[in-house]
Amino acid sequence: MAFELPPLPYDKTALEPHMSAQTLDFHHGKHHQTYVTNLNNLTKDSPMADMALEEVILKAWSDKNTGVFNNAAQVWNHTFFWHGMKPGGGGAPTGAIAERITAAFGSFDTFKDEFKSAGATQFGSGWAWLVLDKGDLKITKTPNAETPMVHGQTALLTCDVWEHAYYLDFQNRRPDFLTTFLDHLVNWDFVNETLAKAA
Repeated sequence: MAFELPPLPYDKTALEPHMSAQTLDFHHGKHHQTYVTNLNNLTKDSPMADMALEEVILKAWSDKNTGVFNNAAQVWNHTFFWHGMKPGGGGAPTGAIAERITAAFGSFDTFKDEFKSAGATQFGSGWAWLVLDKGDLKITKTPNAETPMVHGQTALLTCDVWEHAYYLDFQNRRPDFLTTFLDHLVNWDFVNETLAKAA
């Protein structure tokens, strides 16, 4: 059973003006699709072809199968990233995640500063994450395709800081992209749903 490119959870124009349709066209339609295509080519006629994506990620990580891991993890990371955004998103969270953020970081503003710092200081390509780690909220960053599940953490929110995620809209201004992500794009409903499933 071949892996497939999941559709975006909104129209390509839905995140404008904060993320352009052109960015989603390239990022989802070309970059994300390439990871899916590569993963299918790398796992064809192997037991991994019939595994769930998460199983492939964990097995490839433990086997140090870099090619399969990089493509499988990027398929997962991108799908998670798309769902972590919505039209009219961003701003202060509500519900359980709001309480957890205040308890863990002291205030939402402190969380924002730490999340932006994680994304801005990730050298080269990678991801900024809000994760559950042994029941505690933490901010972390990972290089390249690395994903929190390989460290036993549960991802709650991520921002893609690979250059192709923001260059068409923000050129080299990664900190501005991170600010826009938090102020205008985050889907806190999705974060709350993910938190509830992990509890």
